[in-house]
Amino acid sequence: MRTYLTFIILLFYSIVINAQTTEQISAVTSEGDEVILYTNGTWEYVNEPVYEPLEIRTNPDPFEKDKSMSFLVKSKKINLGVYINPKEWGFEKGGTDDAAEYSFQKKGEDIYGMLITERTSIPLITLRGIALENARSAAPDIELIDEEYRKVNGIDLLMLQMKGTIQGLEFTYYGYYYSNENGTVQFVTYCGYNLFDEYKDDMEQILNGMVQTE
Repeated sequence: MRTYLTFIILLFYSIVINAQTTEQISAVTSEGDEVILYTNGTWEYVNEPVYEPLEIRTNPDPFEKDKSMSFLVKSKKINLGVYINPKEWGFEKGGTDDAAEYSFQKKGEDIYGMLITERTSIPLITLRGIALENARSAAPDIELIDEEYRKVNGIDLLMLQMKGTIQGLEFTYYGYYYSNENGTVQFVTYCGYNLFDEYKDDMEQILNGMVQTE
């Protein structure tokens, strides 16, 4: 199921929560912004707020699993899983070197997903900043399109929608971000930017399959 497109997106998320190396170089961009360059190839601005919102709205509508999503793909790291319709969605368990615990693809379609899990518990607002900063490190033109708090199958989480360019390809990323005492989850779907309107309902259907497990 792995494709060149999947490789690009896994690269995008390969630095999701991993700590930066301690070796670093201070530099100044042509626009006069101070940055820190790390030896692992990533970088970050110095003293620049990362997409700080005035206020993140809360969607009052409940989001629930679709009845057609009947097969549970269960995380081995934390108490969470994703229900899918196996007739429509394929999935693959990630290897030890993969950022994602599971990757997904809608059969015959150009729509993908990743379940990225960590055993570290992180406050949602902090996770938001990590996700956006790492996204910008991989795609400097990353743009936050939309965000809101949602309640999905009883889980209070954060929805983020972003768009950006990696290796000349424009993507839309539409995902759920969640953390509890057992760990942290980034469940992200993605497709070509020009296909988002066509695939939005499919993205929400699989995203809304995310549930807590015992």
